[in-house]
Amino acid sequence: MLVSDPNNVKIYNLSAGKSLPEWLSDRKRRALLKKNVDIRRRIELIQDFEMPALSTTVRVSKDGEYVLATGTYKPRVRCYDVNNLSMKFERCFDADVVTFEILSDDYSKLVFLHTDRYVEFHSAQGHYHRLRIPKFGRDMQYHYPTCDLYIVGAGPEVYRLNLERGQFLNPLMTEASEVDCCAINPLHNLLVCGTKEGKVEAWDPRARDRIGTLDCALHCVSESMVEGVSSVSALKFKGGLTLGVGTSTGQVLLYDIRSNKPFYTKDHMYGLPIVNVDFHESQDLVLSMDECIVKIWDKNTGKLFTSIEASETKFHSLCVVPNTGMMFIANENTKILTYYIPSLGPAPKWCSFLDSLTEELEESTMETVYDDYKFVTKRELEDLGLEHLLGTNLLRAYMHGYFVDIRLYKKAKMVAEPFAFEEYRKKKIHQKIEENRANRKLPKVNKDLALKLMDEDMKEKKKKKVGLSLLKDDRFKMLFENPDFQVDKNAEEFRLLNPVLSKLDKSRKKELKKQVLQQQFDEIEEEQEGKPSSEESSDDSGSSSGDDREWTKNLKRQHKVLKNEARRKEWEERRKERQSEAEAATNSGGQPKFFELREGEEFKGIHGGVKRKRNNVSLGERVKREGHDSVRMLGSVGNREMTFSVRKEQRRLKEEKDAQHHYEERKKLLRPAKGLQTKPLPKFLREYRR
Repeated sequence: MLVSDPNNVKIYNLSAGKSLPEWLSDRKRRALLKKNVDIRRRIELIQDFEMPALSTTVRVSKDGEYVLATGTYKPRVRCYDVNNLSMKFERCFDADVVTFEILSDDYSKLVFLHTDRYVEFHSAQGHYHRLRIPKFGRDMQYHYPTCDLYIVGAGPEVYRLNLERGQFLNPLMTEASEVDCCAINPLHNLLVCGTKEGKVEAWDPRARDRIGTLDCALHCVSESMVEGVSSVSALKFKGGLTLGVGTSTGQVLLYDIRSNKPFYTKDHMYGLPIVNVDFHESQDLVLSMDECIVKIWDKNTGKLFTSIEASETKFHSLCVVPNTGMMFIANENTKILTYYIPSLGPAPKWCSFLDSLTEELEESTMETVYDDYKFVTKRELEDLGLEHLLGTNLLRAYMHGYFVDIRLYKKAKMVAEPFAFEEYRKKKIHQKIEENRANRKLPKVNKDLALKLMDEDMKEKKKKKVGLSLLKDDRFKMLFENPDFQVDKNAEEFRLLNPVLSKLDKSRKKELKKQVLQQQFDEIEEEQEGKPSSEESSDDSGSSSGDDREWTKNLKRQHKVLKNEARRKEWEERRKERQSEAEAATNSGGQPKFFELREGEEFKGIHGGVKRKRNNVSLGERVKREGHDSVRMLGSVGNREMTFSVRKEQRRLKEEKDAQHHYEERKKLLRPAKGLQTKPLPKFLREYRR
């Protein structure tokens, strides 16, 4: 057992200490108890009150005789009998448990919501029945007067399952995209649902109508200066009028349901979602929990009473034993944490011996919890204009920053960014408008691909085939938004792999652009009239074979085009090289060069210098340059004999003679006869005669 006193309030951790493995014999257990002081001092309140890997949810039955907990791995539920302080039974599942409810006063009627969309019912004997809901569930509540089980999840519907009739009733349609949590008031049976958009919708189960809406996200932004939209993550009633709302950004809002504004807002300062909100019955205290801490504070003033911090693991669920000072916390550890706070109430009747033990336990003090302070770095101080407060009592140095009073921080934030809320509001309105526009216009990136997908979607709608389009799939959203994913149509790989890209011609593209807007109005009108959107069109049996032939022809044609482009590119490169060589030659030959003769030498003309240069060249290079056929040795002294032919000169003379002969024959044919009226010659013949 571990004792701590944050803010001078004693908290007893009954689950602290080492646990002994089950496979140890009694003899070894007694030996360890004698040797190890920590094991001897530990208190095992409930035997085997743990899970193999981690625990997710803890509940106490209405009669207070049983404690039920779910965990993993393997997914299971364990029931503990507090009268015997031991486990009563254990049952395993096929999927993890999201949450569960106890329908009876004891453990005889249970309902579990699983992660695979199944709702499973258990009786005292074991598994009773299971059924599936259309969408993934996130929370559920049982309405005792009508025997209705309300289930909310990843959708706007609130599913109603009547357990007396054994069938689904018409669901309640909310205005949200997703519903994260729900709660039912035990006095007047009002149903409230927390949405992803940060609103709380109230429903009357008798009339099945929405009777009110609270905009919690708006109050979180205006009062706590949070970034982003806050969704509702936890709900809890106290009495008939008080409602506690936990948000995903770490705020707890307390409402009087007769007003649309919270009478108090508490910020956890961690930025983590609020997992549970609960009220202490005997005192005006609120218990709010996120992954890192459980804060207990006054409902009217918000003053911190005490807190329980997570040492190494994350908190998952909070369960307060009614009318006592004991609570259970499910966490990411094998042990289910058990805390006892005498200031909140006495110990439960099944462990009344704790009251006599608490006086003898050791105390380990802790530092005061800074609840109403905000931690800021030095750069944030400069941005807020508070750097002149360094060294004063208003800033308390801690690690790499400072603690500043939250009231001073909010005032400085308002002065530094007076229009932050207005800019946030305009940004959200602009995002909403852009989302609506995205459904009516083509994307900025890969428009041709989008048109092709729209064409395929239209064909599937005509054939009444329902499927998720790539344009509406979030996994491929960046394909039509990020310019880095733009398709390069000039790439060789694209042209070879997509030879039938021209399947959508320009006329079809223009037609599709017009149909994008027209289709939406047609669908609205058809739904209002009660007619189907389109009729099923018959499939063409020979379409697949025709497409294959067309694809083969286009592929061959594309190969030829690529070859011609490669040849043309090579020819252009050669032409540029020759042109550059010719320009270099003209530039070097156009300007005269002067040479200075040495003393004692005479100028013998240009050919002498050229001959001297040629003599400096090797014989093999001279043979290649002058076109000699063969060179052979005569004797061993070094004499050589060279034979060559003048084929190039003969070929040139022959070509000139043939051209002259061809010109004479063409001249005779084009000469008109005497006395005949002739038409003027065409332009190309006149130029030829010239």
